[in-house]
Amino acid sequence: MAAKRLVISGRVQGVGFRHWITREAGRLGVSGWVRNRRDGRVEVLVDGDTASVEELLRLCRLGPRLAEVTEIVEELVDTCPDPGFRSLPTI
Repeated sequence: MAAKRLVISGRVQGVGFRHWITREAGRLGVSGWVRNRRDGRVEVLVDGDTASVEELLRLCRLGPRLAEVTEIVEELVDTCPDPGFRSLPTI
C-alpha cells in the first residue's frame, strides 16, 4: 500500500479537475480526497496499492482535456483512514 499527497500546479482550476480525478480514482479503486486551494493549485491525497497510486499520478500529469499541468509536488504520507474518494471544500 502507498499513500501520497500531491500538490498540482498549472491551469487546474475551472477545468473539471476535481470531478475528473474523483472519477479516475474510483475507477482505480483508491481512497482519498481532492480539493482546490485558494492559491490556484489542486491538492490530492491518494491511498491504495502502489500500482494504482502510481497510475493516478501518471494520469494527473496529463489531467483532463482542458487542464495544463505544469508541476506536481508529491510526498509520502500516512494512509488515509477513510475508504472511498471524495471532493473536499476549497482551503
